[in-house]
Amino acid sequence: MDKSWMDISDRRLPRYEEGAKQFIEFAFADCSPDKHLRCPCRICKNNYFADRSSIMDHIMINGVLKDYKIWDHHGETISDSEDTDTEIEDHDDYGMREMLNDFGDAVNVNMGSFEGQTPGLHENMESSSVPDEETSKFYRVLDDADQELYPGCHTFSTLSFIVQMMNIKCLYDLSGNAMDALFSLFWKALPTSNKAPKSFNDAKKVMSDLGLDYKRIDACLNDCILYRDKFANCESCPVCGLSRWKDEGKNNASKSRRRRVKKVAQKVLRYFPLIPRLKRMYMCSKTATHMRWHKEKIVDDGCMRHPANSKEWKHFDAHFPAFAADARNVRLGLASDGFNPFGNMSTSYSIWPVVIVMYNLPPWMCMKDPYMITSMLIPGPKAPGNDIDVYLQPLIDELLQLWDGVQAYDAATKRTFKLQAALLWTINDFPALGNLSGMTTKGKYACPCCHTDTCYQWLVNGRKSCYMGHRRFLPARHAWRNNSKSFNGQREKRCAPKALSGDDALDQYDKFAQVIFGKSEKKRKRSSTLYGVWKKKSIFFQLPYWRILTLWHNLDIMHIEKNVCDAFVGTVLNQEGKTKDNIKSRFDMELMGIRPELHAPPTGDGKYLFQRARYTMALPEKKTFCENLTQIKVPDGYSSKVSHYVDPKNGKISGMKCHDCHVFLHRYFPLSIRGMLPADVCEPIIELCNFFRELCSKVLDMEVLQKLDSTIAVTLCKLEKIFPPSLFDIMIHLPIHLAQQAMAGGPVQYRWMYPIERFLRRLKSYVKNKARPEGAIAEAIILQESVTLCSMYLHGVETRINRPSRNDDCNVDNSSTQLQIFANLGRPLLGNKYCEIEMNELEKARIYILKNCEEVSQYARNHISALYSKGDPSISDELFDLARGPDSRVTHFSSYMINGWRFNTRERDALVQAQNSGVLVKGDEETGNKDYFGVVTDIVELSYGLHKVVLFKCDWWDVHTTRGVKEDRYGFTMINTTRKLSTNDPYVLAAQAEQVYYVKDTKDPKWYVVIKTKPRDYYDIPPTEEEIGVMESNKSSPEACQENEEITITHNPLILQDNDDTTPLNIPDAQAEAQAVEANPILHTENGADDEDEQESESDESDGGEYIDSDDEEIELDEDTDND
Repeated sequence: MDKSWMDISDRRLPRYEEGAKQFIEFAFADCSPDKHLRCPCRICKNNYFADRSSIMDHIMINGVLKDYKIWDHHGETISDSEDTDTEIEDHDDYGMREMLNDFGDAVNVNMGSFEGQTPGLHENMESSSVPDEETSKFYRVLDDADQELYPGCHTFSTLSFIVQMMNIKCLYDLSGNAMDALFSLFWKALPTSNKAPKSFNDAKKVMSDLGLDYKRIDACLNDCILYRDKFANCESCPVCGLSRWKDEGKNNASKSRRRRVKKVAQKVLRYFPLIPRLKRMYMCSKTATHMRWHKEKIVDDGCMRHPANSKEWKHFDAHFPAFAADARNVRLGLASDGFNPFGNMSTSYSIWPVVIVMYNLPPWMCMKDPYMITSMLIPGPKAPGNDIDVYLQPLIDELLQLWDGVQAYDAATKRTFKLQAALLWTINDFPALGNLSGMTTKGKYACPCCHTDTCYQWLVNGRKSCYMGHRRFLPARHAWRNNSKSFNGQREKRCAPKALSGDDALDQYDKFAQVIFGKSEKKRKRSSTLYGVWKKKSIFFQLPYWRILTLWHNLDIMHIEKNVCDAFVGTVLNQEGKTKDNIKSRFDMELMGIRPELHAPPTGDGKYLFQRARYTMALPEKKTFCENLTQIKVPDGYSSKVSHYVDPKNGKISGMKCHDCHVFLHRYFPLSIRGMLPADVCEPIIELCNFFRELCSKVLDMEVLQKLDSTIAVTLCKLEKIFPPSLFDIMIHLPIHLAQQAMAGGPVQYRWMYPIERFLRRLKSYVKNKARPEGAIAEAIILQESVTLCSMYLHGVETRINRPSRNDDCNVDNSSTQLQIFANLGRPLLGNKYCEIEMNELEKARIYILKNCEEVSQYARNHISALYSKGDPSISDELFDLARGPDSRVTHFSSYMINGWRFNTRERDALVQAQNSGVLVKGDEETGNKDYFGVVTDIVELSYGLHKVVLFKCDWWDVHTTRGVKEDRYGFTMINTTRKLSTNDPYVLAAQAEQVYYVKDTKDPKWYVVIKTKPRDYYDIPPTEEEIGVMESNKSSPEACQENEEITITHNPLILQDNDDTTPLNIPDAQAEAQAVEANPILHTENGADDEDEQESESDESDGGEYIDSDDEEIELDEDTDND
């Protein structure tokens, strides 16, 4: 359609009038004569509705919007437009116009001029003579969008220029001074009549109209109250009496120079209202459709890939069917944790953000930074602790309002609807769980799942709490329940504790009064709880649906793995200060009457004989263990370098961050201890590692989870028989409940702290003004929200949302090809060597390609050529090119990216510290489902006319004999690298290859353990019924790598049977060592323990049951290495 008439300035010309009539005919082609549509004149700007004749009059009198090249408001789609996609993307103002159209729809809805309520155009203008604040903001932004950056500039408007500049700032973390310099430079460089902002502050004023604001709520310095509602006008705290304002009189040297100034509050909560931010998710056409993914695109095939598949989600839907009926109703998660904004650990300062996660979104968007909402910033310098409920009250009030419903506009359906939202659970580390839940996380009732039935024991000599007794989770008739000698000296007759329900919690709440919040200067009496496990009444029970939920607060597997890893590594390596096996633990075992072989007898000179246990390594073994670790090479981006935290010279491991422990526990630890410790010691440790790895899978099967839930109790019991009681702090106990929580809540990727810590690291980077850290973060959040919104509409511009991931293969769109073998292309990284290939090698490659092309199976190669020469329409040009064969000149690469994996040749791997040459090809029925393992030796690109095919040439290992491949007693697949497979078929299609890496066996260097990997940027999401046949993987940001490779533990004859009352530690050890140490043991107590008050006192002062949190050690979760 000819749209050149829109550029005509003289509206009196017949050509302009004829073009206007064509537009009217096009716009009203499928509409009734009295239909009201948007008016595209220069005054109305598609923001007001009018009938057919009024629109024609306005176009003739006012002129048409010249930038309105795609008539999307009048029935034209982008594909119908004569403008090419390239032209659209190159026009930077198109995206801004699209954004303003979405916002204009919402504004018109608020003004009562949309769809069924369409008053006349002039009536609408008159009614909007005094617009509200949101409408005024929209009109100001609209003016900036219509304003050319400088006269004659058709590429940028003032708005699009500012948006792209702000996008660059956020993308590359430029400082305010740098932006000031850039804006000043552009203002001077552009023509003198330009409308570019002169400074960063001028640009922020424009962006503020696109963003949402936040509220400043004064708070008591002692966290007693917020100065809102009935306390809004108070000058001092009614609880502690502390003044609301800072005392500035001390800083004024002369009263005569004092002048009236605004009072400054001592503490300010910065609150970001939730309701307008949820409304904006539906106001934006780029996110409105995604907010219904959980219902319209989810596939329920028995596996859990998203919280929408979980039991808790379905349980909530069953209780509230009206809420579940509308897919637009939002399910939320709440996360909170503290961080030091200064990076200087010698400065004690803690800011606590509260973050909201939206679970309606698909997996590749759900837990990502741009789609998380900062709800509030709880100010420092002290953490809120138990008083966090005071700060959560504004959020709870909004959640109550959202439960009743608020009016919102849906850009996907162009209609308003009643928006509701519900909070499903909280995400937090273990100490924060106690603050949010109101439960104690220390002492007798430290386990929030076992509550008052927590199996607790006080270790007198070690002066710490111990949580053993995992036999109670075994079946009722299990033989280990009566085996007292191998465990804690007692028989176990108790059953597993019953979970606490919402009604049970409310019944207990009736038996005590709510605590008075605030931090008094007077030292509180040491008391673990007010009643049972409760330190306070949880504020979340104000939500009417909270008591129905079964999973209130998630146990954070990220920090549990960290603590479990540190405990076992420190004990196995017997590292001073980190081992749980010390002289005090030996005295405790003697006091309990267990493990007599590990008791520390006196030597007669005031010292005690400390013998090395079988579960610890001697110095030579520790050095070998650490040397083996340093030799491990893994794929690029799999984890940080092992050498960063391993010291082979001294046999020590230290400085591991949370993700290091995640990878170490899942892979490195079970691989390295094989053969370094007795088999009966290795087995339960490897079982525990496999438990965590299976639990962290992206796809969870309910049957597998049920099996994990039953086996973890046996694993922990095995560990109780081997390791000292001092090892079993609360962090070793919590894994017993993780499988149950996974069955209730779904995959742990949506319930652990990794994405939250990554988000907190970003907030920490916003602190540019260290004198006002909370204010700097708040202002940066507002700017970032605006830029994130605008960046969704930018075309052809790199933003935080469309920025390629680390292993993005930038697939070329070959969807038009008729042959699948030409459709799968990746991205070459290194090499690009163009040369001739030997004819025998070319023939091997050609034959392999023909064999693996399904479209060729019905034709013989010569038959295709004959049919093509006769003009047979069933023979396409692509099929003929394939039959004719490839060009003998090929391109060689040394590195290639495909399907989310980065593959290197073996020669390239020898030059780098990563291992990307391992390759796996899965077998099929023809090969007996046997997997083939190999190493990439060359990457070859063959040309078939205009099409390309990439092949990997590999050396394959022998997998047909037991001398070439075997499985060890722990279930690890091992291959013999000295035995190659003799084959004339060395090639494999790049699209068929999967990546593995090889780890040298600790005993026999010719054998290597095969470890399978999964691409870090892909999710296994099955297609819906409408998408069957279109199998396309969905990409995400970096996330911790999850693998479903199953490793089973075979029966070990050294491990005793259930009816055997002896302990495996009685097996003699020829390498046992002993040393004399000085100590003051307590070998007997009255009533079996110290005074109960003292036990509680010690527990209250402990760090949450040996809890280790390294988050403030420069939040370490690097997106580039955050996948195992």
